[in-house]
Amino acid sequence: MVVMAKRIAILAVIAAIVSVALLFKSPLRAVAMRAGIMRTVDGVLAKYGPATKKRFGPIAGKHGIAWPPRRIYLLAFNKERRMEVWAAGRTGAYVFLAEYPVLGISGGTGPKTKEGEKQVPEGFYKISALNPNSRYHLSLRVDYPNAEDIKFSAIPRNQMGGDIYVHGSNVSIGCLAMGDTSIEEIFCLVAWAMERKIMISPIDLRSQRVPDDPRKLYPRLKKALKNFPR
Repeated sequence: MVVMAKRIAILAVIAAIVSVALLFKSPLRAVAMRAGIMRTVDGVLAKYGPATKKRFGPIAGKHGIAWPPRRIYLLAFNKERRMEVWAAGRTGAYVFLAEYPVLGISGGTGPKTKEGEKQVPEGFYKISALNPNSRYHLSLRVDYPNAEDIKFSAIPRNQMGGDIYVHGSNVSIGCLAMGDTSIEEIFCLVAWAMERKIMISPIDLRSQRVPDDPRKLYPRLKKALKNFPR
């Protein structure tokens, strides 16, 4: 019994070491990935990429866009709870690929200004990171706060919050939850692209009046949306 107890204790210590090592991207991380414990972007593309290409490849080809598209622009409309995906080659105009419902969103009209207010930010952003091991299936990190957010903020940068994602599942606190099936396609399209952007607007300004905005952001969003006619 004593020997068994010692073995159990040793195994527990080993498990703890492995967990910590994985967090800090040690060589054991590669072992975990090969074992299927952790996923890679390439692994996600291998699993979900063929179906994504089958759906969108013909649309891109019809518009003369080589596969995969080099530029992807996500348009998110908070009030309508909708996201559109547009694609383009290295040059040329963007082409509409798909529209998805946003299943989970929080906050209302107006910018995100501080940590913990559960508000989705508004403005022009880049997708700064891909997370194939998200707790919400898959996720794309939005680079909030950007330089403009910081410029207009009345509080220090370290109190503005962060970790804004487009992710799977259907729940959100300041992020955009797209559901697992939708995020699989969106993730692949973004991962393949060299230029990855997202525009987050309180409403679809292509067809609605521009709200009052002391930052003068909404008129710029409306102007930019003219490049994405439906």
